[in-house]
Amino acid sequence: MTGIRLTAPAPGWAIDADVVVVGSGVAGLTTALRCAAAGLDTVVVTKARLDDGSTRWAQGGIAAALGEGDTPEQHLGDTLVAGAGLCDEEAVRTLVTEGPDAVRRLITTGATFDTTDSGDIALTREGGHHRRRIAHAGGDATGAEISRALVEAVRSAALHTIENALVLDLLTDAEGRTAGVSLHVMGEGQHDGVGAVRAPSVVLATGGMGQVFSATTNPSVSTGDGVALALRAGAEVSDLEFVQFHPTVLFLGADSEGQQPLVSEAVRGEGAHLVDASGTRFMLGQHELAELAPRDIVAKAITRQMHEHGTEHMYLDARHFGAPMWEQRFPTILAACRAHGIDPVTEPIPVAPAAHYASGGIRTDLRGRTTVPGLYACGEVACTGVHGANRLASNSLLEGLVFAERIAADIAETRPPRAEPAEAAGEGGGEPVALLAPETRTAIQRIMTRGAGVLRSAGSLAAAAEELEALHRTAAADADAADPKDAVPGVDSWEVTNLLLVSRVLVAAAREREETRGCHWREDRPDRDDAHWRRHLVVRIAADRTPVVHRTETAAFPPVRAAD
Repeated sequence: MTGIRLTAPAPGWAIDADVVVVGSGVAGLTTALRCAAAGLDTVVVTKARLDDGSTRWAQGGIAAALGEGDTPEQHLGDTLVAGAGLCDEEAVRTLVTEGPDAVRRLITTGATFDTTDSGDIALTREGGHHRRRIAHAGGDATGAEISRALVEAVRSAALHTIENALVLDLLTDAEGRTAGVSLHVMGEGQHDGVGAVRAPSVVLATGGMGQVFSATTNPSVSTGDGVALALRAGAEVSDLEFVQFHPTVLFLGADSEGQQPLVSEAVRGEGAHLVDASGTRFMLGQHELAELAPRDIVAKAITRQMHEHGTEHMYLDARHFGAPMWEQRFPTILAACRAHGIDPVTEPIPVAPAAHYASGGIRTDLRGRTTVPGLYACGEVACTGVHGANRLASNSLLEGLVFAERIAADIAETRPPRAEPAEAAGEGGGEPVALLAPETRTAIQRIMTRGAGVLRSAGSLAAAAEELEALHRTAAADADAADPKDAVPGVDSWEVTNLLLVSRVLVAAAREREETRGCHWREDRPDRDDAHWRRHLVVRIAADRTPVVHRTETAAFPPVRAAD
């Protein structure tokens, strides 16, 4: 434990459980349903409503070897290539082998996927896949359908859920083992204000951290809260420098900030072309899969074209689809484009890369266990080793399914006893973090976009690090001043404080990795260097709150301590 915690009031209420799952996407709700089915008293905590996480925004689908002629071995091969030498092969093999049955269990839970005329699951292709293996729902509303089915299942099972709640910090017992979480519930209801869920097993399924950048496909709730909590609790994170920028995000203007509309890779999977302003395709000859190359390659190609042409976006041309196909296969994207004055049926779509997915996160083993006993992580917040340096398209929903089931099985098998927290967060335990003013959020996002975006260099990262440290020092100095100007504890100040911590760690890792690999693109180090950098970067926060970066000796992760 670091002894670091957020500044917050003492918990005014508490409930007890066997498991608390933080997050309500595919990873969190699958974990909760499986734990409850095993007879464990399970509580789900979510930051907004149950269906407001990142899962519902997933358009393309879920990847699994379900089609005729496809095999887990082929899925494994495509995933390893996309991961640029840093995937954990055992983790990937687990994903692709257990994936097909996990999808079938999702269907029995109530999710309905699109089918062919013969009744088989309809499959499409996305970047990096050599076969059609992406199952989808509602054309381009896969995440919304999965979320709907899982939320209905959770409600039917009458699981205890706490909505509109921001998790704050991990609680531990006298031996340093997980004993629950502190959280703040917004608004009126059964619980309100700061409280605690006391449980010997905590599963973080809090999603991503896209909000560290100005433009992202992530919803506003994706502020890296799970990674920040884990770091304060002493857990290790890994590969945080590998942030995937989705190549084709609807371009709304250079000054557009916040969540941006995604134009799914499945549009390219069905035959759309990337073109410049003159209509010339530029992916031909860049990769054997052209527009369906892995995302990092496509994002880099678009960025290069933008620089060469002096423009702020390229175009995705799918006019040849015709209106019927757009309306039936991609109704969500069609509506989003038209809402912004663009009709894909008659004109190319302006697109540019935007922050999309964190390939790294809280380091876990194949049972989802972190380096803190009793603390698990699953989904985008976790780093299982599956994604390596660049996630293969549509492997994320599958990872959430497969590892959620593994976490639930581990908790059900070990059934750790409940224990009292040694000292609840907010009651004097640990050293409180100086909170940032909510308006600092925009400053952090612009620093990160400018210095640690798609294109990075030693200079841009050094500038970002200094600006972030200046924000950190200013907040600490204000807290120590005779007349402190501390930000008032609250959701906005807690979120921006989490964003700063995650940003500092991401930049520290990106500065350390002096090569270009996957979705980490260093202009000053343009080559991949396997001899020195086919390694993972593991980061923890020291007691003085500085990031400590450790490079592994091989491409294998060091063991994760077993949860006792």
